[in-house]
Amino acid sequence: MKRFLPSWVRTHLLLCLGLLRCDARVNTQVQAGPLYRVVGSPLSISCNVSGFFSDTAKKNFQFRFVNPPNPNEINIISTGDPNFSYTVYARRVGSKEITLTHVTPNSVLFKIQSLGKGDEGEYHCTVVNSEVVYDGTYSAETALKVIDNSLSVSSPASTPLSYNEGDAFTLTCHASTNTVQHTHLSLAWYLRKDDEDSAHPIISLDRDFTLNPGPRFKDRHQAGVIKLDKLGEATYKLNIAHLEPSDQGRIYCQAQQWIQDPDRSWYIIAQSDGKETTLNVKARDMSSLTVRISAPADTLQEGQELSLFCHVNFHDLQKRFFSVAWLRGNIELARVGPTGILSVGPEYSRREGDGELRAARKGEGEYCLTLQSVRTEDRGEYVCRARLLDRGPDGGFTERAVQHSDSQLVSISAPESALSVKMRNPGSVNEGYRLELSCEVLGVKGQLSVTWQRRSTTTAVFASVISLSQAGVAEKAEEFKSRKVSATRPATNTFTLELDEVRPSDSGVYQCAVTEWNINTKTQSQSQSATVTVTPAGEKYLLLSVMTNDSHQINEELKTRVQSCGNYFWIQGASTIDILTLYANGSISWSVNQQRYQLKVENKVTEVIYYLLINGASHEEAGNYTCLVSVFLEEIHRKLPASNHLGVEVQNPESKLVLTTTAAMSVNVNTGIEMKCSVVSKTSASSRYSVTWLLQQQGEKKTIVSSDQDALVTFDPKIVQSHRERIGVRRTKGPSFELSIQQVGISDKGSYTCEVVEWLQDPHGGWYQLSPVSKTTELTVSQPEKNLSVAKEDKLLNISRLQDFPIPCHITHQSSSESEFQVTWFWQKGTETEKRPLFTAYRNATLQDWVGKGDQLRFGHALQNRFSLTFLKPSPEDGGLYFCEVEEWLPSLSHGWRKHAVENSGYLTLHVYAEGDVKAVSEQQCLAIIWMGGFIVVLICSLLVIFLLLLVICKNKASGRQKPDQNLWAEVHPLQGKPIADD
Repeated sequence: MKRFLPSWVRTHLLLCLGLLRCDARVNTQVQAGPLYRVVGSPLSISCNVSGFFSDTAKKNFQFRFVNPPNPNEINIISTGDPNFSYTVYARRVGSKEITLTHVTPNSVLFKIQSLGKGDEGEYHCTVVNSEVVYDGTYSAETALKVIDNSLSVSSPASTPLSYNEGDAFTLTCHASTNTVQHTHLSLAWYLRKDDEDSAHPIISLDRDFTLNPGPRFKDRHQAGVIKLDKLGEATYKLNIAHLEPSDQGRIYCQAQQWIQDPDRSWYIIAQSDGKETTLNVKARDMSSLTVRISAPADTLQEGQELSLFCHVNFHDLQKRFFSVAWLRGNIELARVGPTGILSVGPEYSRREGDGELRAARKGEGEYCLTLQSVRTEDRGEYVCRARLLDRGPDGGFTERAVQHSDSQLVSISAPESALSVKMRNPGSVNEGYRLELSCEVLGVKGQLSVTWQRRSTTTAVFASVISLSQAGVAEKAEEFKSRKVSATRPATNTFTLELDEVRPSDSGVYQCAVTEWNINTKTQSQSQSATVTVTPAGEKYLLLSVMTNDSHQINEELKTRVQSCGNYFWIQGASTIDILTLYANGSISWSVNQQRYQLKVENKVTEVIYYLLINGASHEEAGNYTCLVSVFLEEIHRKLPASNHLGVEVQNPESKLVLTTTAAMSVNVNTGIEMKCSVVSKTSASSRYSVTWLLQQQGEKKTIVSSDQDALVTFDPKIVQSHRERIGVRRTKGPSFELSIQQVGISDKGSYTCEVVEWLQDPHGGWYQLSPVSKTTELTVSQPEKNLSVAKEDKLLNISRLQDFPIPCHITHQSSSESEFQVTWFWQKGTETEKRPLFTAYRNATLQDWVGKGDQLRFGHALQNRFSLTFLKPSPEDGGLYFCEVEEWLPSLSHGWRKHAVENSGYLTLHVYAEGDVKAVSEQQCLAIIWMGGFIVVLICSLLVIFLLLLVICKNKASGRQKPDQNLWAEVHPLQGKPIADD
């Protein structure tokens, strides 16, 4: 546009565009004051503008300083002009001690690195208009008060202290401040390590008197080992009940002084550290850790029970963590961890699964290992090993010391009755499933061989099924060569027989015959038998259940009636998921987490009922459940039809969430507000909450800021950076959710909605949400009307130097009943254009004489709206124009005062005559009075003559024709007799 259009066309276009902005007005806002900061601390003031036609173009900002005793503005810094600064600020701006940087195109941040007493005053932020039209406010100001640093922190002398591990330790710190302003103190204790750069917080007491332990000391604080107590008004005491070697280092306290700005945000104005105290902690000798092993009975026979006790002794035993293990030779049998979890070595995992091995902590320093049905291979020397562990801040364990006990010899002998065989009886098995028999052998001294035999229901003798030689070679009988049959030895004393796809003809009595061989010589043999029944397969099965709508409270039970084998269950929702497979031999294969489901089997005379239990139903278990049965008969796969579908619905519990929120608010601009949304009633004691704050303006609702169930705060991407800096959210006990806005502007008005979503935890640890609940607060923002007016009557006054003259200042209207006024009288001499302050009456009743004529000035304040200044015995040099200027100040919700309006009175023109001038004036006045008096006498006489003449004329007309020779000035006599008529 600049290239192709003339300048006058561009000007008119910009003017038209400005007129098209409708109700958009430029509004400049600065951080509300007064701000209180201490000498030497930094200062930050934010300033932003809105309402320009071009919202993305970078605006040019300027900051100026005004010292109340001197109303003149002093240029400090500008974003567009490097030569803007006056000399008094040029050096500080050049050295970057004072900076002004853009945060967004429409906002800046003004900073002073280190404040001095001379920096106290008013700071004016002005935005340079980049458009043709002027509409709105282009400047805003805030006040700064610079106070002395009165924060005092003292701690004991920094003499090194030495303690032993486990000793108690205390340290005190005194922190106080002496300010008129309302401030809060926070205090924290820190530990600084020699080999680390940053200090670690031990525990702190914040400005709201809340205790917060450091990350490394959180567990010890929860256990009551570390405490912080406040004694009196200024003494803080650190208590550590039991020192640890990790506590060694330099400990010091740090105090911070906080003040609340008018926008209700808290700011650190002072910080001070106490002296460091060196703490040495001597670790205890780990040789004091003792471990002892004992056995109530150390001479056993096979099949008996062995108990091994491990006794651990160490100081402060109840506060320590140990890992205790039992070893035979170099092989670890079992280990009990520091949290009580049992882990078993690979060579003993099977015995632990069979319930033969158990280990647990019985009491303080007491651990027990139990082996049931011991064997001769269990004899030997046993040792107990204890490891002392330290738990770190992250929950992990590190080893500090390890100690072994003396060995305990255990003797185990075989019974004199030689071999003993024990066979597990499966009872019955379904047709088409696998038959599995196991045979356990005790008292083994040599090599073994086993023969599996069967006696059918129609014969009286046993026939071989399969045999396993002492060398491990298996040989099938002729009748079973085409069958899937196997003989294995999974353990040294266990033999198994597996026969797949059994038939009803496989029913009968099965026998396990074990032979012991010694140097290729058969020594002795034993056998054990069990009766097996093969149940014919049927085709009846049904899926039954009762649906529940109550989430997570009771178990779902899915019932299936079957007379078959090979049962499959699965859940069918968005996808098909196998749950479990039940085989004919009774074994189960799980395809999902077994903790979520259980299988219960009920055997009856004519049927078998399978129950699938869902432990604590959640949304993951919702769907359609189906049971499938397949069977193998006569080497033919027979797939039976699927059962009916059972739909399971899991519904969320009804929400009991009830909220309350802040009532409707009406505030003025530049104030700070805080809206609160509190939970009155909740569904669960362990509920979590996600909160979203929304703003509705002109029918459009937009998201401002959100906080998820983990309290992670996220702003909406459409919220610009300048607005994010003014918005704050926090959670407090209750719980309550607060939204605070600093420096409220007209654009912030609207309906604020607090939308809360309650989250509950299902039985599997997952979180799900209930329906949202919301509450709305209406916010109205307005500009206070300016209704200040001062009497503006102009007067001219000529007096002598011996006369006193008053200069009244009468306020005829004010904007508010809460208004307070600052009145300043000015004097302008002769033809000069500069106005000079003469006298000021401040809002706090403080008076200031600007010209040093206190003996000639008398201040009067008869009524709230009437002020006067009387000048005593002025001289001719005191002539000129006199007037007063009134500043109206209003309070804001942030408990501060701001200047609302300024008005001037009318002018009093004064001329003071000298003594000679007074005599001349008196003579002139006398002559003027004489002349005026003579003029008045002549005028009265003339008027009287004219009146008499008019009266005579009127009489003559009334009495008839007048004689021609009669003189008007002659004496007139009354007529004698009747008048004579003319002929």
